[in-house]
Amino acid sequence: MPRLRFAVVVAEARSGREAAYGRFVGAPSRAELERFFFLDDFDGRLVAKRRGARNRVGFALQLGTVRFLGTFLAEPTDVPAEVVAYVAEQVAAEDSSCLDGDLDRRATRFEHAAEIVAAYGYRDFAGVEAELVRWLGDRAWTTGEGPTALLDGAVRWLRERLVLLPGVTTLERLVARERDAATLRVWTDLAQPVSGGQARLLRGLLVVPDAARRPELDRLRKAETVTSGAGMVRALRRVSDVSRWGWAPLTGCR
Repeated sequence: MPRLRFAVVVAEARSGREAAYGRFVGAPSRAELERFFFLDDFDGRLVAKRRGARNRVGFALQLGTVRFLGTFLAEPTDVPAEVVAYVAEQVAAEDSSCLDGDLDRRATRFEHAAEIVAAYGYRDFAGVEAELVRWLGDRAWTTGEGPTALLDGAVRWLRERLVLLPGVTTLERLVARERDAATLRVWTDLAQPVSGGQARLLRGLLVVPDAARRPELDRLRKAETVTSGAGMVRALRRVSDVSRWGWAPLTGCR
């Protein structure tokens, strides 16, 4: 049963990540609106080429969305009302209701996206995949971050470099592969300086004695959380146990 609950939690977490990937999760903050949806002079000139308030607001929404999310939405108007209002005010639309029915032509949405990609230099994921893999490998090795943190970092990395996000499963597979490779590298580096005697001792720490419910490793790996005299004694005993087993060669590990 515990394993089943764990599997459910993992599945729900993954589902939550996928639901938030490349989509709005609530309204952006005021700072985010000003950073990603503010239209400067260059933006304004491009927006002004559109005919009619609906197209101007729609184009500006696509521009701000790709900056904020790193991708274009299948339905460009599927954005929080706060975003629509902020953009509509800048393009001098009388009110945000002008967007009703905007971009109902599929060709219009793709024309806008293509023009934004060309004007701002957005790139496809395939062109930077190898560079991202190196970045993920280095980050997984140096930080020990979990998959969620690495995935979020990869999204920021792509967005900052004006790279359109790939499918979520593509990025998840890259993160998992590079994190596993970094973990294996850590284990390999840690195992190399261990002597034969130390290796036997480590295996022995995994054995559960007949009179106990947990292996000795459980006691050694858990730090004290209670500040007390008894806790200090237990912590010092752990230090003494580890020291007398002779782990000096491990100090050479990176």
